[in-house]
Amino acid sequence: MVVAILRTRDIKAAVCYWRPRRKNRLAELQQEGLEALLVAFAILVAVALMYFLGSFVSKLQCTEEYCHLLQHKCFFLVFHHDNSASESTRTEVGKPKRRRLLSLDTFRGLSLTVMVFVNYGGGGYWFFEHTPWNGLTIADLVMPWFVFILGTSVALAFSAMLRRGVTRVQLLRKMMWRTVVLLAIGVFFLNYGPADGPLSWSWARIPGVLQRLGFTYFTVALMQTCFSVKDVEKYQNGNWWAPVREIVLYWPEWIIIAVLETIWLCLTFLLLVPGCPRGYLGPGGIGDDGKYPNCTGGAAGYIDKWLLGEDHIYHYPTCKELYKTTQPFDPEGVLGTINSVVMAFFGLQAGKITLLYRKQPLSILKRFLIWAVLLGIISAILTKCTQNEGFIPVNKNLWSLSFVTTLSCFSFILLGLMFYVIDVKNWWDGQPFIYPGMNSFFVYVGHSILGSYFPFNWEMKFPDSHAEPLFQDLLGTSLWVFVAYFLYRKKFFLKI
Repeated sequence: MVVAILRTRDIKAAVCYWRPRRKNRLAELQQEGLEALLVAFAILVAVALMYFLGSFVSKLQCTEEYCHLLQHKCFFLVFHHDNSASESTRTEVGKPKRRRLLSLDTFRGLSLTVMVFVNYGGGGYWFFEHTPWNGLTIADLVMPWFVFILGTSVALAFSAMLRRGVTRVQLLRKMMWRTVVLLAIGVFFLNYGPADGPLSWSWARIPGVLQRLGFTYFTVALMQTCFSVKDVEKYQNGNWWAPVREIVLYWPEWIIIAVLETIWLCLTFLLLVPGCPRGYLGPGGIGDDGKYPNCTGGAAGYIDKWLLGEDHIYHYPTCKELYKTTQPFDPEGVLGTINSVVMAFFGLQAGKITLLYRKQPLSILKRFLIWAVLLGIISAILTKCTQNEGFIPVNKNLWSLSFVTTLSCFSFILLGLMFYVIDVKNWWDGQPFIYPGMNSFFVYVGHSILGSYFPFNWEMKFPDSHAEPLFQDLLGTSLWVFVAYFLYRKKFFLKI
């Protein structure tokens, strides 16, 4: 009895001794992580300032040389009275040049760069990890941005191809080929690694990022191929609906999107899932006081297991650790892909606005702002401005409707800012993000396949700290940006 009491006292003393030490250790780790992040941020800012300073000096020197050359050329022309040379110079100077939308490439490159950093670990910081269920972190922003940009690119690219005389049948063949390639690479290359051994259909995961992008691209591109309008200029004036012609001219696409979203809402809130309440949007497990342990994702999880089978979907969702879930759940599942199409459609609208008002940059910015405000209001209503108490919470795993409207709102704002800074004012050329943005497919596939190899990854001596993981992830991300820059200089762009 005495021994037991003594042992109990020893345990209590040990607990009292270790508690403050544990708290101190956690505080030290948090302080170390903050210092590492600040140092990394300071280095990146210094590198950016040095780059912009070098670019400014280089442009200034080039401007001085150009002015000197121009003065010499003008003197030569006046002295020789060569009218033909003067006319050719005016023609060359006065000829309008069609510029690529650099802000879109920069936006794509920024999204891809953050995506690579997040996939490599994000330095071990919680805000660079996907949220367990409801809510948003930085990691949750990049994939929706990429989907939004996909829609914008479809609008611009298909319009350019139609102007060049490409037929709709040729567009259909091209988009079908791209879709097949994306699906094949996603299933056979990116859903497993060399450590998994030979690919077996018994456990192969069917959904995935590239699979979702492929299906989303096919749907949006098919709508644009079937319902695009060639001569939009003739609808600029004379009609009462001209101010909203980017909507009226494409009314069949709006009907299709409305039908798709209605299907998502009906399946999500009306489908009867065995053992779960109707419209359940929770994580299951110990969430909701453990009432629905096998209901992870509600209708979305049930449909994936019914269509694809439990062995062919993702078994390690972000909610598994926190909510102790036992059911597989795929964040790239079937229902979420419907809302991915809706997200890309908002990007398609951004592309149509850019095309219709390309000679009026202020009109483009106004319409981007209007769309951002409308989508923001819809998000506020759906979520009741809360994380968990709204009608439809913001949820990246489910790709909920509020998630789509919120991220589309952010996308319109960010693309509008970049458009103003890069394409309107020419204050920034988009470096360094424009380089991975112009070779996005190569960078994404490359970083996914080679991410577990040196120099992108190595066995760390201090994995519990933030300093070494942050250095490793920043180095790996920077290497891919450099690779994209090297390919840009070599004029190599991988396209499908």
